[in-house]
Amino acid sequence: MNAGFRPQPVPPDPDRARSAPQISGAFTALVTPFDADGALDEAALQRLVAWQIRAGIDGLVPCGTTGESPTLTPAERERVISAAVEAATLAAAQRRVTVVAGTGTNDTAATIRATRRAAELGADAALVVAPYYNRPDQRMLTAHFTAVADEGGLPVVVYNVPSRTGSNVEAETTLRLAEHPRIVAVKEASGNLEQIATIIRDRPAGFAVMAGDDAWTLAVLAMGGEGVISVASNEIPAEMVALCAAARSGDWALARRLHDRWLPLFRANFRGGPNPVPVKAALSMMGLIEDRLRLPLLPLDAPARNRLAALLGEMGLLATTPAASATPVGATDVVAVGGGAA
Repeated sequence: MNAGFRPQPVPPDPDRARSAPQISGAFTALVTPFDADGALDEAALQRLVAWQIRAGIDGLVPCGTTGESPTLTPAERERVISAAVEAATLAAAQRRVTVVAGTGTNDTAATIRATRRAAELGADAALVVAPYYNRPDQRMLTAHFTAVADEGGLPVVVYNVPSRTGSNVEAETTLRLAEHPRIVAVKEASGNLEQIATIIRDRPAGFAVMAGDDAWTLAVLAMGGEGVISVASNEIPAEMVALCAAARSGDWALARRLHDRWLPLFRANFRGGPNPVPVKAALSMMGLIEDRLRLPLLPLDAPARNRLAALLGEMGLLATTPAASATPVGATDVVAVGGGAA
């Protein structure tokens, strides 16, 4: 890899819309289930992914923030990506399920290697977060994403989440990156409505804008965005698909009703602990996985857990347990299994 900044722009690709993966609708930012020993719970992972497919999810995003990617070993990341690809392949005869693998780190060379490996495993695209901790400026962000797109072997979805990375991929930078034929979408979690609106208005044809926060899904769709990369769709995949489909079909009354119905859950998934602490607790209460995280994350404390359980009961989710799930509810063990960068 050339470590220097690439000054040569890549000309727009007139065939982008035909060659890019389908990034539209509801995509699930998958949690990564662990067992009592702290190992990857492959059986629970396969059940979770199969349930997502049966519920009609449009896309799967393994190994992102919600998947605790910083604590996964390279071998675990490969297995999680493979599980998503295998499920999507089985579903391909009936419909297309896009797999966008999280490969981003704060090391450009490591991100390129991870992206190449995801391509070998069959992923359709790579979710590449803005480098965290080292906080590159806009020129450096452009160089990073361009290098990954040039050398990673997959279409790239830029992931902008300033609350976690310490830097914002500004609208001008995103729009410049969007001219690259292999930078096909952005997951926008800046919470800056003006910035998101500018990107949607000025983007080239074929460049998708996905909400990065469940509570912003309706707003992004209303402005012309394509959908959401969702935490809540771990719990309510069919409902998030329905929300996006209603908006895309112009049924805004239904889209608003679904948004209003599930807004308390969207909020609850970020209360009492950082993502994915609340959603893992919820999935455990629903009987989908065990509530196990890797340090430095800890399970919800008792007051937060009780509030979440009450909300899930009110929303009818505690009784909505997939038949394939036999995971016990209530386990809260924590383990310290090292993994490396996100």
